[in-house]
Amino acid sequence: MSHLIVLPFAQILPVPLTDPVAVFLTILAIMLIAPLLFERMQLPGLVGLILAGVIVGPNVLGLLERDSTIVLLGTVGLLFLMFLAGLETSLDELKDSAKEAAFFGLTTFLLPMALGTAGMYYLLDYSLLASVLVASTFASHTLIALPILSKLGIMQSQPVKMTLGATLVTNVLALLVLAVVLRAYDGELTIGFWLFLIPALTIYTLATLWGVPRLGRWFFRKFGHDESAEFIFVLATLFVISYIANLIDIEPIIGAFLAGIAITQIIPQFSPLMNRIQFIGNTLFIPFFLISVGMLIDPLILIQEPQSLLIATVIIIIEVVSKYLAAWGSGKIFGIQFPGIMVMFGLSSAQAASTLAAVTIAFEVGLVDEVIVNGIVAMILVTCIASPWVTQKWGKQFYPEKDNHQDQPAVTYSETLAQRVLVPVANPNTEDNLLQLAIILAKKTKGTVLPLHILSDKSHVINYEDRKLQMQLLSTAEMVAHAAVTNVQTIGRIDDAIDRGVIRTAFEYEATLIICGWKGYSTQTENFFGSILDRMIKNAPVPLLITRFTYPIENTKRLIVAITEQEIQSDNIKMTAIITNNIADALKAIIEVIIMPVGNRITNPPTSARALGFRTDQPVITLRGKTAKKISNFIEQDDLLILNTHTQVNSLLNLSNQLERPEAISRMSPDTSMIVINFPNPIS
Repeated sequence: MSHLIVLPFAQILPVPLTDPVAVFLTILAIMLIAPLLFERMQLPGLVGLILAGVIVGPNVLGLLERDSTIVLLGTVGLLFLMFLAGLETSLDELKDSAKEAAFFGLTTFLLPMALGTAGMYYLLDYSLLASVLVASTFASHTLIALPILSKLGIMQSQPVKMTLGATLVTNVLALLVLAVVLRAYDGELTIGFWLFLIPALTIYTLATLWGVPRLGRWFFRKFGHDESAEFIFVLATLFVISYIANLIDIEPIIGAFLAGIAITQIIPQFSPLMNRIQFIGNTLFIPFFLISVGMLIDPLILIQEPQSLLIATVIIIIEVVSKYLAAWGSGKIFGIQFPGIMVMFGLSSAQAASTLAAVTIAFEVGLVDEVIVNGIVAMILVTCIASPWVTQKWGKQFYPEKDNHQDQPAVTYSETLAQRVLVPVANPNTEDNLLQLAIILAKKTKGTVLPLHILSDKSHVINYEDRKLQMQLLSTAEMVAHAAVTNVQTIGRIDDAIDRGVIRTAFEYEATLIICGWKGYSTQTENFFGSILDRMIKNAPVPLLITRFTYPIENTKRLIVAITEQEIQSDNIKMTAIITNNIADALKAIIEVIIMPVGNRITNPPTSARALGFRTDQPVITLRGKTAKKISNFIEQDDLLILNTHTQVNSLLNLSNQLERPEAISRMSPDTSMIVINFPNPIS
């Protein structure tokens, strides 16, 4: 029952608000003011959104009714929350922490189930079925504090990955318990139920994780030039997968989480598309969900219903104690420091709309009474306030231990290599991939992208159309960089030659890396890459990435690094590893290393690719014979080939006889994307 507090202004202002403009304006005001106000009080902004929902909701001021529109947008926000959680979860990383996530998931589910069932059955004298169902509502959890961890930059830490994996486990188990209890209460728990649900869930999961990445790569390859189409495709994927989950009696939030895991494989971490998805979710839809959760809560009911207060106290104590014990035990077993344990506890303790949905279904069929519903609502209020506070407090104190898998050689190189990335742009058709690569490398070190367009006045007088094209190219480059939240400084230049203009700009703007495009072949009058590139390579003061992309860079699934035996001992390999690792991290691609020996055997073979600085556990592959042909046969669709060269004092390039020319590989594999990394001098 609603307990509306009537204020004097209610006589002037119609309550509840029905004008769509007024409703939306009120919600936007809450989204703007509440987080800022609570963050000034050293409290998470999420708490402010939830409490604001309580105040303006139907149970306090009554300014807003929790109507179908609020429910719709709140549901979208919940799905977006789980979708973003999936986007932050690499399938490979989830596999790496599968054992830990499964253990924590079972622990944080079974402990609340056991203690909750016992408490409801023995202390509060409810039936066994009702006790089991109520316990299942707080055995699962909702990741409302996840945006806090994203801002703190610890999404890839072990405690967070364990909790994300555990969320999948607890939600699936809670769904099964709810379905089983309701079927048992109706007397319909048959073998047919199990024969349908378990195979359906298995097929659905495998089909999502296998089919969505392949469909996405095809779509991005065909329509990758249309940014709006890309964004709509991602949204459509989210809701289609969630809806299919609902059709087979699986909670839609599980579908949203799986959709995020599946599609994150084809969206670069620092791309404009990823930034748009996160911005829309964190700025609009997730706040809608938090406000809608607050509107469910009736704080006065605990005072007016003493039995509700008793039940709420029991439920809250059991929920908090069991969730803490599960996090503490799992953390101790897997060697997680105490702040990490508290992050796990804070993240896994919140209950929200899915919990209320489950108990509402039970109430509608008569399995639980209104007192239980009120107690669950009180638990939601307490956990929704406590969870963000605990997560933020201990998340700030959590410093992930150094991960051996994240070691990079030559930290100085890593910090300075992409501080100022110069990108000459001349062709609108290739500009996007060049900028995406520059953004991937620059954003890793919070560097700056320097898009450059040069007009040459050597052959003709520069006219208005030339200047207009220059401004369009630079404007597009600036827009792409800003969309990815990357520092950018566009440069328009007039020079007597393109190559000299690039080199002069590199000196003047203190570039640390140059990225340029390559057509993939040279003519008889040119040398290796083409006359302009050849002169740039000879005079470049910094490393130069010569790129040839035949498909959108986000479609890359595997990075193939081909190096000669001599390069194993060279310090150039350190920079190559840094560049490759950063690209692989952003694209969520695997790395494979190919070594080409001088003779029949490698003198000092590396123990693994990781020993060379590459973050991969794949074994090193040795190729002998006609290298260009061997590499061309090895490469598959959606591979990105990385080669090394370096400029010598008295010659243009040192391209090993084993490696031959990159052009030879390019001609044999015309559909292969390539990056040739040229170093100005051997690094000592």
